Amino acid sequence: MGFGWQELLIILVIVALIFGTKKLRGIGTDLGGAVKGFKDSVSSDEDTSSEKSEENSAEKTADSSDEKAAEEKKESAE
Repeated sequence: MGFGWQELLIILVIVALIFGTKKLRGIGTDLGGAVKGFKDSVSSDEDTSSEKSEENSAEKTADSSDEKAAEEKKESAE
């Protein structure tokens, strides 16, 4: 048994009378900014972690290339 649209409308009117529309607008703006900041931080963390994994794979590739070059030098010297 949930709230219908009529009950939600009554609750909204009561809240608007108690807090006032300016206060509710400010709360909505603050809440929206907080949600946007949270989404930005989560997406930047994902971007950072994907960049780190790409850098690690590039370093591993470079390390393996260096090892192969060193082995080839040893073989050619012998």
